[in-house]
Amino acid sequence: MKATIFTLGFVAAAVAVAQPAYVSDVRQITNGGENAEAYWSPDGKRIIFQSTRSPYQCDQEFIMNADGSNQHLVSTGKGRTTCGYFLPDNKHIIYASTHLTGDACPAPPDRSKGYVWGVFPGYDIFLATDDGKIEKRLTDAPGYDAEGTVNFKNGEVVYTSLASGDLDLWTMHPDGSGKKQLTKTPGYDGGPVLSRDGKKLVWRANYPKTPADMDRYKSLLAENLTAPMKMELMVADADGSNAKQITNFGCASFAPTFTPDGKRILFSSNKQECDSRKFELYLINVDGTGLEQVTKFGGFTAFPEFSPDGKTIVFASDKDAKTPYEFNIFTATWRDKR
Repeated sequence: MKATIFTLGFVAAAVAVAQPAYVSDVRQITNGGENAEAYWSPDGKRIIFQSTRSPYQCDQEFIMNADGSNQHLVSTGKGRTTCGYFLPDNKHIIYASTHLTGDACPAPPDRSKGYVWGVFPGYDIFLATDDGKIEKRLTDAPGYDAEGTVNFKNGEVVYTSLASGDLDLWTMHPDGSGKKQLTKTPGYDGGPVLSRDGKKLVWRANYPKTPADMDRYKSLLAENLTAPMKMELMVADADGSNAKQITNFGCASFAPTFTPDGKRILFSSNKQECDSRKFELYLINVDGTGLEQVTKFGGFTAFPEFSPDGKTIVFASDKDAKTPYEFNIFTATWRDKR
């Protein structure tokens, strides 16, 4: 969800730091605005991403070629959108949007309650052609439905929903049928991604540990809000069984994605400076061992994803930003050291 871009009171900074061996040939493929959540098409030739750019006042979905050319709108231009993703046929997309509840952007979260995300109840997930024609509304439960990703092997959609009364993970078929609840632990489950073989699941979670923390979580959720600054990563079988927490930083870790071989997870975290807006990419084994830092840009870097051939990653960052609150999409060559 776009709220994971931490812009409150933060001035983007460009810090030139040499990169470790994992990434090279970093290329900026958008120029200005707030761009995030960029994900590959199945053939690796295109990227879907969300962007706040004129004339739109909040996020809409766009598709571009992998080199950044031919950027064009594929959502309705109404409401707010998040979490676009291609389907395996390379002809359809899904994304979450609030446009059925109004043309205007939803009101931003009340920052008097601290740094919080809006889990807008108007969000539902839609199926559309890759040129923007909506074919079907896939979710219709009351409350938030968003954060969907698609497994290219089996076509399953995994997403976050308030359908159970809590922010849990669900799966469904690409036509919206076969909905199944995967998680039931009280607290926030979000940003789910299936491994390429469809056998494993990774996501970010915040499970309140004390009665006071649970009371705050429930109070915020009643106002369609959640607090994001304490998130850990979870790994489980694809049906949600055998869940295991693999980070324990006490910070915000999110945007996980499996490496192509399914043995490691690339993710974003502010573990070097908890409660800050400074996020870098990290790599960790699925059992929680072998943590390595991948980027050292010095600002906010997140939403990584591997290209279908595994040779390139795409990510969002304020690297080399020219104005405050600017976030761009980058690609980089991935050099696996194993």
